[in-house]
Amino acid sequence: MTVRVGYFPHNNSLWVLRHRGVLERSLPDVEWVDLRSLPAGDRPAPTKGLPSAHGDHLFGGGYDFIGTGSTPPVTAQAKGHDIVYVATSGPRHENGRLVVRADSGIAAPADLKGRRVALGHGSWQTTLLLFALDDAGLAWSDIEPVDAGTDAGPLLLDGEVDAWVASYPSLARVEEQAEVRTLVETDGLFSHRSLWFTRRDFAEGHREELAAIVAALQESDAWIAENPGEAAKLFAAGDEGDLAAWEDALRRRPFGLEPVGAAFAAEQQRAADLFHAAGLVDRRITVADAVLPWVAELVGPRPAA
Repeated sequence: MTVRVGYFPHNNSLWVLRHRGVLERSLPDVEWVDLRSLPAGDRPAPTKGLPSAHGDHLFGGGYDFIGTGSTPPVTAQAKGHDIVYVATSGPRHENGRLVVRADSGIAAPADLKGRRVALGHGSWQTTLLLFALDDAGLAWSDIEPVDAGTDAGPLLLDGEVDAWVASYPSLARVEEQAEVRTLVETDGLFSHRSLWFTRRDFAEGHREELAAIVAALQESDAWIAENPGEAAKLFAAGDEGDLAAWEDALRRRPFGLEPVGAAFAAEQQRAADLFHAAGLVDRRITVADAVLPWVAELVGPRPAA
């Protein structure tokens, strides 16, 4: 059978796997689907809900397996899609954080009330911002979220937004032009992991293919960790940014797959509950319903809680 794997640059592991041909050794009929080429559909404003194109295409025949940040599987499950978590990365605390310009006068998260905050809505950045607001005693409705995609650096530099949930390598380009203040560190707020998920019918009906994908990702991730400079060339060659910036970003990130542990599932549940309370999803979900013990065995020993 043909196995369709969705990929895009922001899941670094799948981007490298796509360009090195590792998976094709065990799955010759793999078909790679660039998520950026799929129709996004109606993308709601941040105040109205979360986009869920990744989950929709997973169930609409777009692909069988995908890697994203922490938000898309919650969104998909909240829409009634029967997803299964496959694995997570280690924590990526160094990859991003909530920043303001150093001269903004904003000193604490509580100062964001009434302010314009840029983020890539529907990505991990939504989770970070919701957690930061909740810890500061604020709600989603207390700010003006600005859905700016993956790079809102120019908006921050021009003063069009007051704060930005930023990540590397985009953040590095801003740091070269202006002094920024970290308002909220990712470390201590949430684990900010990459993760991979699929449909339940694919997981249960194609276990060998799923095991092959997991094994190929593990092999490819080990190569990235040992060769960040060579891996960076795979991003720069695709006009995805500066070579040096990508090498720096890849060196900051953990590579390797971990089974979904209890701590991560609890973190996802907190996020899902906050999404619902903010009106970003229409129904409550139970994250544990999407975690299957036998899938974790494909990945390896569970991390410590």
